Amino acid sequence: MTDEGRDATEAVNSVFAALADPTRRQLLDLLAAQGEATATTLAEELPVSRQAVVKHLAVLDAAGLVSGRKAGREVRYAVRPASLDATARWMAALASDWDRRLANIKRAAEGRGHTE
Repeated sequence: MTDEGRDATEAVNSVFAALADPTRRQLLDLLAAQGEATATTLAEELPVSRQAVVKHLAVLDAAGLVSGRKAGREVRYAVRPASLDATARWMAALASDWDRRLANIKRAAEGRGHTE
């Protein structure tokens, strides 16, 4: 596997790992709806502490799913769709490969049925 392929696989893996947690998925939903928010604002919407939200945001940031920018004394977070887009493309390619394989199996099975 090339370095580029390895990097893409690691990126997809980190996105899946980040999305495995329901609180992180909720954070993404909230950020998508609000556009931008602070950890304090997000914590008000969830049954977890601000410190827990900050830790979850760090995981999402490491996976490339959110970014934070300093605005005075606070950090405002926003969704970064590029990692989700890359993961969606990977999933679409995988689905297309499976569709092709299943179509080949179907053709083979139908071909045998007509010759007997």
